[in-house]
Amino acid sequence: MQHLSEQPLDLDTLLQATADEQCGALVVFGGVVRLHNFGLEVTHIDYSAYPPLAQKTLSEIESETRDKFGVPHCRLVHRTGRLKVGELSVLAVVRAPHRGEAFDAARYAVEALKHRVAVWKHEHYSDGSCAYMEGCTVVEHKPAAAG
Repeated sequence: MQHLSEQPLDLDTLLQATADEQCGALVVFGGVVRLHNFGLEVTHIDYSAYPPLAQKTLSEIESETRDKFGVPHCRLVHRTGRLKVGELSVLAVVRAPHRGEAFDAARYAVEALKHRVAVWKHEHYSDGSCAYMEGCTVVEHKPAAAG
């Protein structure tokens, strides 16, 4: 399954791909294009990415999340292209035996995505202006030492 999509994101596909009778917890996060940002009315957002790097990083975050929180399933998908207000830009699905680790894992995965994935956000506003959004401060990721 791809991590980037120019098509509308499909939650049902992610739910089917992660279905697991051993998991009693399911956490779904959806990021949606909002109407206002920094006091300006948003008309649409253009998302662009460097696919080889973005796909690799999303896959690494999924693996890290599973390992760090002991959850069997973590899936991340990010939309690219032009999105209107109200459209899903990102989906995260985490399944785990219990809710605590599912919530913690989902938050970790979404925050890691926001900080590390090579996806750029170009907002367009109703007054005709536009701006690339500044990303989060890059945090150096150091994989856990092999034991």
